[in-house]
Amino acid sequence: VQLTESGGGSVQAAGSLRLSCTAHNWMYKTYCMGWFRQAPGKEREGVASLNSNGNITYSDSVKGRFTISRDNAAAGLEQNTLFLQMDNLQPEDTAMYYCATSVLPIFCTDAGMFELGMDYWGKGSEVTVSS
Repeated sequence: VQLTESGGGSVQAAGSLRLSCTAHNWMYKTYCMGWFRQAPGKEREGVASLNSNGNITYSDSVKGRFTISRDNAAAGLEQNTLFLQMDNLQPEDTAMYYCATSVLPIFCTDAGMFELGMDYWGKGSEVTVSS
């Protein structure tokens, strides 16, 4: 499995960006998928996640502004794409955003994604928000 991310960039406050993460050769029907972010000098934190049970979770800091979604490939489960629509971006959203996946849906909890349970990681997309 390889995760390919795209969509980062620089915007002014109140702007929008959409991140994409394509999972190549994903052969599993169960999953936990989502996004972490890490700002300079800070620990990595979970942002949003969804799992194959239909559970969707957002961190309090992005709730109401970010939307996570997933698009299955028409050919089946071999390739599917995860999206993170980010609206009303603020300077505190500036960070490197990482897509991550696990084959176990239990690692997407109501409290967020269990970082140590992730099986695959993207290389990261940089998001910069200026005031």
